[in-house]
Amino acid sequence: MKSRDMWRIYGPVIALALAGFLVAFFVMDPAPPKTVRFGAGAPGGAYHVYAERYQRLLAEQGVNVELVDTAGSIDNLRLLEEDFIDVALVQGGLTGPTEKEDLRSLGGLFEEPFWVFVRGGVKAADFGDLRSLRVTIGPDGSGTRALATALQTNYGGDWPDTARLSMPTAEAIAALKAGDVDAAAFAASPDASYVQTLLHSDGVYLLPFDRAEAIARRDDGLSAVVLLRGITDIGADIPERDVPLVAAVSQLVVRKDIHPAIEAVLLDAASAIHAEPSIFSPSGRFPNLTNADLPVSRQTTRFYRDGPSFLRRYFPFSVANFLDRAWVLAIPLLTLAFPLVRAAPPIYRWRVRRRIYIWYKDLRALEEEGRATPAGEARTSVLSRLERLQADIGGLDVPLSYTDDLYRLRSHVEFVKQLLGASPKPATVA
Repeated sequence: MKSRDMWRIYGPVIALALAGFLVAFFVMDPAPPKTVRFGAGAPGGAYHVYAERYQRLLAEQGVNVELVDTAGSIDNLRLLEEDFIDVALVQGGLTGPTEKEDLRSLGGLFEEPFWVFVRGGVKAADFGDLRSLRVTIGPDGSGTRALATALQTNYGGDWPDTARLSMPTAEAIAALKAGDVDAAAFAASPDASYVQTLLHSDGVYLLPFDRAEAIARRDDGLSAVVLLRGITDIGADIPERDVPLVAAVSQLVVRKDIHPAIEAVLLDAASAIHAEPSIFSPSGRFPNLTNADLPVSRQTTRFYRDGPSFLRRYFPFSVANFLDRAWVLAIPLLTLAFPLVRAAPPIYRWRVRRRIYIWYKDLRALEEEGRATPAGEARTSVLSRLERLQADIGGLDVPLSYTDDLYRLRSHVEFVKQLLGASPKPATVA
């Protein structure tokens, strides 16, 4: 009986809590996608190598990364805006107002210097001196060409078409060595094989950017770096002096509607991949928000300020993501649960006592009927009903803590019986 009462009170509370949980489960934020499309650049390039590292790290978290070969940063931006890819590496300094509406940066990742190699015998002390020379600045649609064109605009003056020749990388290198062009520009990692080849070539030299600091201050997507003397080859003393350069800081760019869980796992991967030192930066400098030239989300800002969230530190990705989506609904659920839990004990007490106090209605009615009935056979009938009432009450089963209320009721029944003239039971003589 007591267990049945407990379930009558607490059963609805438990059922309501379970119903609330099911509602929360179905209305909380959708789960993240299982597949992410990553703009990887051209096969064999630095971007593609990094994209493959992201693919391996995200696979460990249960997220499949589909690599999409592209022509480079400009192509990546176009595909992001067309919603054909979800994330890509993009050279800094290429975005405009349109991209800032739809895209978000997850931070700067590494520096891509702007290398300008000049043919030996051609005198050029500064980038502006190339205006009258034959210069190849990368193929149409490439990040190299976009950056070179922006720098030419910064330097001012008229730049003829001969100073804006369009050639693929291999063709530009061959033309430079053959003397068909006077200079060739590339935006590339210092580890790129063709950059290392040109740095070791006797027939060309690297053009310094003495105003690199000023250029970088004018564009958040650019950075001023120095190729230190001898860092490429200490024994051969290459380069033979410090060379200031302008570098585009490559960023991890996503669509602004990307799922927050995917954004979080990308930030984790970026920290693991790009914290390594390079010839231009010490360990731990990247990733960062210093050179981001796109808006950043609040989650990204929090990540760089506080690191991964508590859940991401201590739980696997799938568990952390579920808890992160579900916690928002915990507040209304708890708001509902607390009053229910607090109300259950009073309701339980009321129900148990009601089983006792409900007999007082019959007891009172019998007392009033007995008082109004003269002594005799009629009153004897009332007393018989009191006896049956007393027997029924004797069969009540209540929790031990409510026994005093039960015995109080039984004593009141006995009192009414005596009041209506029932003879007290004779004492048993031993």
